[in-house]
Amino acid sequence: MHSKSKINSYLNQQQKLFGNELYLQLSTVYTNKLNEHTQTETANKLEKFYKSIYLCQNCKLGKTRKNFVFGSGDSNADLFLVGEAPGKTEDLIGQPFVGEAGQLLNKILSAIGKNRDNGVFITNVLKCRPPNNRTPLSSEISECQPYLIKQIKLIQPKLIVALGRIAGKTLLKKELTLNEMRKSKYNFFGIPLRITYHPSALLRNPDLKRIAWDDFKWVKNYLEK
Repeated sequence: MHSKSKINSYLNQQQKLFGNELYLQLSTVYTNKLNEHTQTETANKLEKFYKSIYLCQNCKLGKTRKNFVFGSGDSNADLFLVGEAPGKTEDLIGQPFVGEAGQLLNKILSAIGKNRDNGVFITNVLKCRPPNNRTPLSSEISECQPYLIKQIKLIQPKLIVALGRIAGKTLLKKELTLNEMRKSKYNFFGIPLRITYHPSALLRNPDLKRIAWDDFKWVKNYLEK
């Protein structure tokens, strides 16, 4: 059959089924190619952004760090995790959450059907380790937070989860206890935000694991909507 006749036949069939409404479906292959293109484009933008900031000396931490810990994971992530700052192991390796707390985080992600390479991006408020893992200074946060915001805007996740009180209060700009912060859903630059315990807190106090698990069950349900 001539291609024009095939088209007319198809349109007549659609009209009989649906009236004058035309229903079209993009092929899976084409849709996948669009997704792959978008993901590659975002990955390239993240790489370019990393190269523009990894030598940062905007605060004193640039002189004491061993590695600038940009973050890692899926450039097309729907879940964006934010911690406080790199620790000793993260500073040595240059990757976030790779110590004992990172291993626990991996188990939590696995329990909700995620992993750090697929659908998840992990970073910190600060990209450099404060000496002796001290609490970040407000001046350090001010210098580093624009980097975090840029990462979020590039990735456009479905949900941000802040891990720990410092990360939570930094994003909210409110002095609340973690238990107060974790009870609500917030908005951070147009992206929904939830706050829960840092994995290191769960290692120090295993009784908190049940509470944190409730939070991550909520995360799982939200992402599956």
